Amino acid sequence: MIISASEKICWTIADLEHFPDNDKRYEIIAGELFVTRVPHWQHQRISGNIYAQLNLWCEKTGLGSTAIAPGVIFSEADSVIPDVVWVSQERLSDILDAAGHLVDAPDLAVEVLSKTTADRQRDYEVKLKLYSTRGVREYWICDRQKQSVQIYRRENGILKLAATLFSEDTLTSPLLPEFNCLVKRFFA
Repeated sequence: MIISASEKICWTIADLEHFPDNDKRYEIIAGELFVTRVPHWQHQRISGNIYAQLNLWCEKTGLGSTAIAPGVIFSEADSVIPDVVWVSQERLSDILDAAGHLVDAPDLAVEVLSKTTADRQRDYEVKLKLYSTRGVREYWICDRQKQSVQIYRRENGILKLAATLFSEDTLTSPLLPEFNCLVKRFFA
C-alpha cells in the first residue's frame, strides 16, 4: 500500500504498544508521532533539580504531588511525557487511571528544552498549544543554555507568557502558595 503525501497517518496510543522498549521516547500529539532519544545527562539533571525543589515544597505543604516524566494520556491521539509535573492533592486520585497514567491535565507541566530545533519548536509551539487546550494551569519552559525559565499561566482560558526569569531571579507562583526558588538552583 502506498500512502500519498496528502494522506496523513493518525497515530493513537494503541500503536505505542507495538513499538520496541528502547532508548526512545514516543509521544503522540494530534495524531502525529514524535520520536526522540532519551534526553541528555544535563537535561535529566535539570529535571531532577526541578522535581527536588517542587517535592521539598510538597513535603512541607502537603498540597500536591510531583513526578518526573509521567505519561499523560489526554486522548487516543494525544499522549505526552512532560519532564516534570505537579498535581494538586484534591485532583490527583481523580486523574490517574488504573495503570498509573495521568488522563487529565496536570496543574503544572514543565519541559526542559533540548538542543535540536525540532525539539525546541515542539515544546514552544505544539506542546504549548496542547497544554493550553487541555487545561494545564501553568507551564514552565526551562532553557539550560540561557539558564532561564519562561512561565506561561492560564489567562482567559489559554496559557499566556507571564514572565521570563533568569538565574538570579526567584520563581514564585500563585499556583504554588509559598513556593520560592532561585532559578539557578534548577541549573546547578
